[in-house]
Formats: sequence, structure tokens, C-alpha cells
Amino acid sequence: MMKDAIARAVNGDHLTEEQMRSVMERILNGGATPAQIGSFITALRMKGEAVDEIVGAAKAMRARTRKFKLDQPLINIDRDEINVEEETILDTHGNGANGTHTFNISTATAFVVTGAGLKVAKYGNWALSRQCGSADVLISLGVNLDINQAAVERCIRDIGIGFLYAPLFHGAMKAVVSPRQEVGLRSVFNLLGPLTNPAGATAQVLGVYDARLTEKMARVLRRLGMHRALVVCGQETFDEISICGATRVSELKNAEISTSEMTPEDFGFQRAAPEAIRGGDAQANAEIIRKILAGEKGPKRDIVLLNAAAAFVTAGLDDRFKDGIERAKASIDSGQAAEKLDSLIDFTRQSGFFVRRAI
Repeated sequence: MMKDAIARAVNGDHLTEEQMRSVMERILNGGATPAQIGSFITALRMKGEAVDEIVGAAKAMRARTRKFKLDQPLINIDRDEINVEEETILDTHGNGANGTHTFNISTATAFVVTGAGLKVAKYGNWALSRQCGSADVLISLGVNLDINQAAVERCIRDIGIGFLYAPLFHGAMKAVVSPRQEVGLRSVFNLLGPLTNPAGATAQVLGVYDARLTEKMARVLRRLGMHRALVVCGQETFDEISICGATRVSELKNAEISTSEMTPEDFGFQRAAPEAIRGGDAQANAEIIRKILAGEKGPKRDIVLLNAAAAFVTAGLDDRFKDGIERAKASIDSGQAAEKLDSLIDFTRQSGFFVRRAI
């Protein structure tokens, strides 16, 4: 099966949804060698992953995921965290720069969204090759990731936000960790993370690393049963709505997909240089997030406001981005967003052993 799938991908032929699902099940079950996994994901990347292939792979992963028992609607604002791999800038700008190095925008956004009353299940992992993944920054903020599933469910129900540490919910993914790191290229697995959040959100804001993917991923979300979603790719920030330039947005609503472009100026924001939203290591990014939640103004706050507004519009709380921006400002300036962070820290520290990433 693996040799055939590799050959088809190398020849530029797309697999059907069922074929891709079978291949992914074999990979997750340990039935493929590291060389086969590396060859397959590289061949897929070179030809471009088709909608059927992404859907089939996502369904295989969802079938292996530990499910959550939540009776409240959630919004998924997970990101591919595209800064992980160096070749992102190489793809889009043709030079050898090493990623965008933004701070953890979606993590900061999660607290603002929760402070305004939405429920968020944040799904993420350690950084692979960049400075700081979502798990890294949460640890630096004081959040304990080593809590069981029941505690995470309570956390989401009672506080409104919980962190789903990827290895605890996708244990089968350990088979692909080494091949992905050794290949070093962005692959179908980068697209799958935000599609396989085990909390079962009813609305989603999905960031992608290539503007050509926005409509494709909107079609994938429609096939996976999502009713309302925004898929975004921003200039200089890629997987977020950008404060640095235009953002391509594909909206899924009532089974229809439409694509448009938005700019910071559309909402009264001044365009910022990429350096203005640059982050650092986990400790530096944690400090940035705390300052934003404390009310510090500037481009870093502005990009969080834009991305929080997208969540409010997608969830149906607001009809217009401008109204969502005002809601996001209120979440921060009232102190509600910061209180959610403090509550998450207190809850998780009482619910398990505090762990730090092994050096």
C-alpha cells in the first residue's frame, strides 16, 4: 500500500479520500517505515495535497483521537503555527530568512476571546524548530499542561478555556515525529493539526501559511461538517490576520464559500512593520502576552484585536469586524482576559503535577 501511494504521489496523481484514509491509518498504526513516511509526505507536498487527501487524512486522525465530553459550543482558533519551519519564507519571498518570528498571537487571542464569553479549547504542542510553540509559552506563563482529560474538560466548562497538549490526545502521531523532523519540510501534517482538535468546535478561524490554500481549506472544512469558518493568510504573518499588510480571507457560511481581502486600514489600524510584532523565546513571548492583557497599546495589541474579532464574527457574536474589535477591546480593558489567564493558571496548578519541558 505505501509503495503504491508513494508512486501515485510522485507521478502527480491524487489519492481518493478512502485511499488516503487507508494510508494514514497504516502510518498511524505503525505499519509504515520512517523512510516510507518521509517519501510519502514529500511527494504529497511536491504535487500539492488535494482536498480529498486532506479530508481522508483528517478523518483517519479524528478516528484515533480521544474525544471530549462537552455540551457547550466551542470555537477553534488553532493555527498551523507556520513559523515552525524555515522554508515558509523561502516559499513566499524567495530568500533564506528564518521564519516570521512573531509572538504567540493565537495564544494571546485565546484569552481575549474567552474573556468575552466564548469557550476555547486550545490545541498545540512544543516548538519544533522555532523559538516558541504554544505549549512553551503557556508553561512560561505558569500554566500546568500535565492534567488529565477530565480536568481539561472541567477547565473548559468552568473557566472557558483549556489547553489540549497534542501528545496526550494524538498518541499515534509519535510514529511521524522523527520522519517529519528529518525531512524538515512543511507537509500534510501541518495542515491536519487545526483540523483534528478533539474538542469538536462548531466554528473555526483557521490560519494557513499560503494564500493559495485559503479556498482549498475552506472546502476541506465544509467536507468535514463545519458550518461556519474563516480561513486566513496574512501578509508577513501568514497564519494570522495581519497588521502588516493585506490578508486573504475565505469564508464558509451556509455551505457557501466566498473569498475577499482585508487590510488593517479597513478597520482604522495603522499598518505596522513586521519587526513591531516580533517575539522571542518562551519567556519573552509570555511577557508580551501579559503586557497585552494588561492593556498595553501598540501593534501587538492591534493584531490580537483583529484576530479576536474574527473569532467573534465566526461564532456569530458580531456581524461586523468593527463590532468584534470593540468587543475584544472591552475584554482586555475590563481585565476579563487577564482574569481568564490567572484562573487557568490556578486551576491547572491544582489539578496535576507541574511539568517543564525537558532540555
